[in-house]
Parts: sequence; structure tokens; C-alpha cells
Amino acid sequence: MAEERMRVAVLGGGSFGTALASIAADNGAEVRQWLRDPELAAQINRDHRNGRYLPDYAINPAVVAASDMAEVLPGAGLVLVAIPSQAFREVVRQARPHLNPEQILVSTTKGIQEEGFKLMSQILEEETGFPHIGVISGPNLATEIAQKQLTATVIASADPETRTRVQAALGCDYFRVYASNDRHGVELGGALKNIYAIAAGMAAALGMGENTRSMLMTRALAEMSRFAVDQGANPLTFLGLAGVGDLIVTCSSNLSRNYRVGYALGEGQSLEEAVAALGQVAEGVNTVRLVRDKCREDGVYMPLAEGLYQVLFRGVPAKEMARMLMLGEQSSDVEFILSREDVVNAHRERRGSHE
Repeated sequence: MAEERMRVAVLGGGSFGTALASIAADNGAEVRQWLRDPELAAQINRDHRNGRYLPDYAINPAVVAASDMAEVLPGAGLVLVAIPSQAFREVVRQARPHLNPEQILVSTTKGIQEEGFKLMSQILEEETGFPHIGVISGPNLATEIAQKQLTATVIASADPETRTRVQAALGCDYFRVYASNDRHGVELGGALKNIYAIAAGMAAALGMGENTRSMLMTRALAEMSRFAVDQGANPLTFLGLAGVGDLIVTCSSNLSRNYRVGYALGEGQSLEEAVAALGQVAEGVNTVRLVRDKCREDGVYMPLAEGLYQVLFRGVPAKEMARMLMLGEQSSDVEFILSREDVVNAHRERRGSHE
């Protein structure tokens, strides 16, 4: 007997949600997409285009869009939540009456809620109490996915059914889906890398070279993993697609919204000017502030995050902050091999022997 056709619901009308909806339809799923804007939903149904976020992308005609959740969620086995972090909880609350515990709920959002420093999958758990919760994260620039360029992502969940169902729904010859059971680490990787994409954009605007970019990304990876381990994640997760993979693409491409904000700041624009010119949400701007406050609260050493905070929210020129970072302490390279404390203590002992 043939396997029953999968039903997939996508909450969100942005570029990534739209691309995932079309991939699932390409794979034979019955797909419904919820958008807040009824006019944009009508355009998708009529023209099979999302003129606001992916105007050049031909959406699979089988995707049916609606602005009423009651038309989208009932009967869906898999629900992908692709909503910006600031509105994430509100939309999940709106969706809750139409959801049931058998459904698989997967966040695709790379951000952090300010109150309680909550990740999106934690919000899904709090608002629903459902057992099948997962996260998608990786080097996934939506415009390249729309062009069907080869890429991969990670589905992270402690629940094997969630992992396998998402792999079946979205895996295809140009979009590979790899599995992880470190949901916290994968989700933190997706949120944290946005910070360092802003730094990479600044460095590019300031004319810094490839050596600088390599140093920046490598030290960013060390800083990300240091913070994530303090939050209970596995450091090895950051060697994968959701860590170093996502970091490389966001720090290297002007398709990245966070990179473009950083580039504008490096050119001397204010934060308000840079965000207004972008016209879309750059999750990294808010994440800089949240992570900087959290690392201070928990005593985690994060000089890049601190430097970016000073540029974004204290008006320090990007060039001046870059100089100050280079004058900071020279610590260990890979802290899981040689701890930062061991290096600091060795310097103290050396200074003591010369006094």
C-alpha cells in the first residue's frame, strides 16, 4: 500500500518559508502556507510568486496560501514555523487552537526572545506542550535555495520521528537534510552566527583583507561555541552545518541581511539608516544586545559580541572598535584543547618571574 501523502503547513510568508513550502510541494506533499497579508496570499495563489520577498522565484503551483489559520493547520502532519523572532510567540498563540499533539512543530527562525532569553523551540514547547518539536538551521540563503543551488540544512530534535519526517518532507536532489539530536546547539548556532555576519560586513566595508576575514570567522566560531557550551550545548555541533557551515555563508555573502547591515555600518551609516535601507528584519541586531547582556550576566568572555554592541548601541566607530579588539588579550586558540585560563595564568607567572 502506498504511503499516505504528507500534509505540510508553513506559517510565514517570508523568503525561507516560501522556499520550504515549494520544496515540500515539489516532493509531493500537500502544502498550505499561512501569510498575515491576504493580498500576498492571493498573489501566491494567482501568480505562484511572492512578489515581496522572492519576486523571481516560481513557486510550485500546488502550494495554496491563505490568511486564515483554520484553512492551513488542521490535518497537517508537519508544521514549519517561519516567523521573525519578535512575532514568533504571538503567532504560535494564534495557531494553538488549530494544533494537536500529534503534529510535528519545527522552527526555522534564527533568533532569541528577549524575555527569559528564550529560543524559538522553547517557545513552541511552552505554548503547546507538544512532544514533537524540532529546529531547522544551516547555511540556507533563501534566494540560492529558490534558484535550486545545492545546499544542506540540519533538522535537530531529540525525537527521531521529527527528524525522519522532516528529512522525508524536505530532502531532495538540491536540498539535503542532515539530522542532529542537539537541538539547543543547532538553534544557538543559527542565532549566534548573525552577530558575526554583522562584524564581517563591517570588516569588508573597512577594506580588510582575506586574512582578517579568516581570523574573524575563526574567532567567532570559538566565541559561539564557548557561549553555547555555557548554555548546555555540545561543542562538536559547531563543527557541522549549523555552526561553521552557517557562519561561513553569512560572513561571506552580501545576500545575508546581517552582512549588509554590517557593511552599511562600516561605511559610516547609523544603525537606523542601515536597518531602514535593508527593508527586512536583520535578526542579528537584536541578538547582539541580548547575547552581550547574557554573556556579562553569566561571565562568558565574548570580546567580539561586546565590540559589536559598542558599535551598534553606543556609537563607537567601527574602525576604532576593530583597533581595540586587536589590542585585547592573546588567549588560547581552541579552548577545548587549551583553556583560556591556562594561557592567562601562564602570562601571570611569566610577569611574576620578571618582577
